Amino acid sequence: MRILLSAIYPYVFLLLYLIIPFDNYIRALPNILLAILVVAFPFIVKKEDFKKLKSIPIAIFLLLFAYICIDSFIAGKLQEDYKVINKVMIAVGLAILYIPVADVKKINSAIIFSALAAIVFSIYNFVLITDATGSFALGESPQVVESLLIDRLYLGLLSTFSILISVQAIQKKYHPNNNYYLANIFVNALFIILIASKIAIISLFVLLLIRQFYGQRKIWKALIAIFAIAALVGLFFLLKNGKSNQLYEAEVIDNHTASGFIENSMTYELRAVAWKCATDIIANEGFNFTGIGFDKTKDRLVSCYENNISNPKKKERFVSERYNTHNQFLDFYISAGFIALLLFLLFILVSFFTIKKQFLPTAMLAILIMYCLVENVFQRQIGAYYIGFILIVLITSAKTIENNHIKNI
Repeated sequence: MRILLSAIYPYVFLLLYLIIPFDNYIRALPNILLAILVVAFPFIVKKEDFKKLKSIPIAIFLLLFAYICIDSFIAGKLQEDYKVINKVMIAVGLAILYIPVADVKKINSAIIFSALAAIVFSIYNFVLITDATGSFALGESPQVVESLLIDRLYLGLLSTFSILISVQAIQKKYHPNNNYYLANIFVNALFIILIASKIAIISLFVLLLIRQFYGQRKIWKALIAIFAIAALVGLFFLLKNGKSNQLYEAEVIDNHTASGFIENSMTYELRAVAWKCATDIIANEGFNFTGIGFDKTKDRLVSCYENNISNPKKKERFVSERYNTHNQFLDFYISAGFIALLLFLLFILVSFFTIKKQFLPTAMLAILIMYCLVENVFQRQIGAYYIGFILIVLITSAKTIENNHIKNI
């Protein structure tokens, strides 16, 4: 029995990460796969597997999860905050459930094929919508937004993961697989540009800059770094100048019939309002040591939307959707207090000093920071899955460092 479970366990993990983008179409399957992993885990895990969890960053993240649970329980808000706590538990749980898996390449392959499947699905939808409407438009057009398999932010995140894994897998000496990885990098990068995922584009430039600190120091690396910095500055001014246009488009949609998905895609306006209300709450609360709760934070944001948004249709949308802070750092501080924010920042800082000599985990940590600045990753199940993947990369990387240290001794 144990041999059979050990054989299928890694493939269950692979299938889970392969189908995550299709959660809206096969909603029950990810939960079924998670249940299989939980049931099989005690039968296949070995004592030495738990050594993979002996790292300070993972200990801090577990402490963060424990604190959020205890804080909510003591404040009597555990039931209201369960949805968010459950998402944090999924991320932690996936990292723990992964420790019996010896080959990290399986989950990397799942990420690559998952991204390609999501791209094919989205392009197919785009062709159908273009054929039905008789018009063609890319970027932030309603056609693109409606055709995407999942939210553009998370689709860009998945493609960024796929690019990173492919970059890491390319061998310096010639290997036939290098061609496939290069093709995958090109396809995902082109797709990110076509769907105009701003945070993914910015992430790629930042990762390009980070990459120059690894490997041999050469003049061309310095030139690439300068190009990446110049591109980031140029992109910043481009986005800044485009804000007025996006706000105008948002007003146009407010005055015409549009699907909720398209309305939710007006990301700049949404985040600008949410961040302003979040900072107002912080100013009114003063120093927040233990937080007011995740559910109550949304209640306070809704109250802010009702009092500060003048446009009736826009106000109705913000109130009915109960938009969160769209910033994980702000959300932790308001909802769980200074202690939670401190633990999360400590996790990031200690993780950096633990894995800074390796490009892939450092890049993953950079992605975590950038996406946490614009999204509440623990308020979406898909966000929890991908944070779990980042934790898995950090765990396996920390283990690699430990093994290399032992060999050197």
